[in-house]
Formats: sequence, structure tokens, C-alpha cells
Amino acid sequence: MTELKRLISLDAFRGFTIAAMVMVNNPASWSYVYPPLGHASWNGLTPTDLIFPFFIFIVGVSIALAYTKRLNAGVPKGPMHQKIIIRSIKIFSVGILLWLFPNFNFESIRIAGVLPRIAVVFLACAFLFLNSKWKTQAIVAGILLLGYWLVMCFIPTPGHGKVMLEPGANIAAWIDSKYLPGYLWQKTWDPEGLLSTLPAIATGITGMLAGHLILSKIEPERKVIYLFSISFFAFIIGFFWNYIFPINKSIWTSSFVMVTSGLAGMVMAVSIFFVDILGRTRFTKIGIIFGSNAIAVYVLADVWRLPFYTLKIGGESLNNHWLNLFESLNWSMKFGSFSFAAMFICFNFIPAYILYKKKIFIKL
Repeated sequence: MTELKRLISLDAFRGFTIAAMVMVNNPASWSYVYPPLGHASWNGLTPTDLIFPFFIFIVGVSIALAYTKRLNAGVPKGPMHQKIIIRSIKIFSVGILLWLFPNFNFESIRIAGVLPRIAVVFLACAFLFLNSKWKTQAIVAGILLLGYWLVMCFIPTPGHGKVMLEPGANIAAWIDSKYLPGYLWQKTWDPEGLLSTLPAIATGITGMLAGHLILSKIEPERKVIYLFSISFFAFIIGFFWNYIFPINKSIWTSSFVMVTSGLAGMVMAVSIFFVDILGRTRFTKIGIIFGSNAIAVYVLADVWRLPFYTLKIGGESLNNHWLNLFESLNWSMKFGSFSFAAMFICFNFIPAYILYKKKIFIKL
């Protein structure tokens, strides 16, 4: 068996993940959402909670594949460092602009967010990858996860006098309230806050470690077995860690990292086997189209959504008209809300397809 070349499965995985992210962010109404399409209220895990860590895991895999290729081609590290910094600033800035759009009220600016977190994770992971070996990267991830657990579970929250993991009362929330500038998503704390970004970096590192394995000089079938087995072991660690440090996306707990990275690695392994080894690419095209401009699609969806939710026709917005139709027919309102999100994905597929066909790849 020849070595794996470009991973079609990774491109499709990235695209399906960003499509899922757009879909769960755009129901017709948040009052009518199927439980799997919403986040866990606090501790616990839903399919929607997997989307963001899966994307960060993919970022880590992509870093390993892209920068190994450049290093092997003899590209100096200096220019790569500069491009990493510039790209991180671009992604971070676009995230802030999306929050400000369309009113640009700088008094309520939000520094934290999905794109800013991706930017910070990319910056930290890319620099780490270029300047260390995989063993060092694994040690850094371990230190981040263990250190975060020790801080969250053994240091009392100032003002409370005891260790607390409840919403807004944990030490991560306290740090956000004291040191995170700008608007906070949950008023006194932010799910993309300062302290919880550290284990998010560990999520990116787990993706880089998967990338190291994918690039290793062993047979593709064996890579798949190793990747699936190691990922399953990571999942088991997270499962049992959950009993002392609950799985929680909002504060990105260490158990959350291990469980979601384990699941992402297993999905990656299965995808590589069926798509890249067996050549079953029939259902990958849509994912590849979305994935070829993943962040651009995410940004476009955030801008594109405004007419759907704010444009008034006959005194009602388009999303309300959609729901009113389902209500008048006595159909399921949750299905109506879901079908609106599916329709919104179809609209976003059009520009993604045009960009793909014209071979325009927007790299922030």
C-alpha cells in the first residue's frame, strides 16, 4: 500500500464540521430546537457540543500536515512565523468585526468569541509545532490539561472561599470578570474566556499529534488502527476523568478535551479508512466544497443571516414567516425551526460552490 497523499477525508471532515456549526447557529427560533441541536445547559455533552472542539482538532491536524510539508521543502521558519502571526491577527480581527457588524457599537465590543479563540489556538499550536518535537507537544498538552484541572478543582474562587464549578462562580469566570475586557457573553463570564482557552490549545495539540501519526512512515492501514486505538484510549480517560472534573464545554474542562479529541480522532481514523484507503469518496463532495473555504463560509453565514432574521416583509421577518407557515399547518414547530436551518445551509452552499468551482480559496 502506498503512502497516503492529500487527505480527502480531512477536507470533507472540515467542511461537514463548519456546515454543522452554521446550521446549529441558525434555527428559525431558539424556542424550538431539538435537544441534540442545542448545547448542554452546563455539564454533559450533546452532538452540538462536539462541533467546535472537532474544528479545533482539525486545525491541529492541518497545522501538522501543512507545516511539515513546508519544512520538508526547506522553507525558513522566520517567514513562516511572520505569516502565522499575520494570519492569527486576521482571524482574530474578523471575529471582532463580526461581533460589531452591522451597528459597530464599540462600547459593547466583545474580545472573546469563536474566531478569536481559533486565532489564539492556531497561533500557539503553529509556533509550538515549528519549534518542538511531538513528545514535547504531548507534554505541553498534558501540562495544560492537568494544570487546568488543578486550578479549577483545587483553588478556591476568590470571594467565595471555596472551590466552585457552577456557572459564573468558578475561578475561570472570576478571571474573566476581572481581566477579560469588553462585553462578556454571559454578562459575568464568557465561554471563550481567558483561562478556558488553555485547554482549548490542548485540543489543538491533540490534533497535531494525530497529524504526526498520519505523517509517520508506517502502512496506512496500521495508521488507522493506531489512530483509532489511541483516540479510543483518550476517550476512556476523559470518560473517567468526568467523575472528578465533569465534561463541560462552557468551561472547556480537561475531561471535555479528552472525550471530544478521542471522538474526533476516531471519526478521523474511520474517515481515512473509507475515503482515502478504500476510495469511497461519493459522499465527500459537499464537505470538500464547504471545507475549501471553511472560515470564509462561517464569516459569510454570519453576514448573510441578517436578511433572514431582520428583513421585514408584511411586518414579519423571514424566519417568523417560516415558523408561521408550520404553525398554520399544525406541523411540528421544532421541525420547522430545523428545516429553516437546513434551508439556510443550502443558501450558504451556493457561494461556497461558486468559490470552489472558480478555484478561489480565501485564506484568512
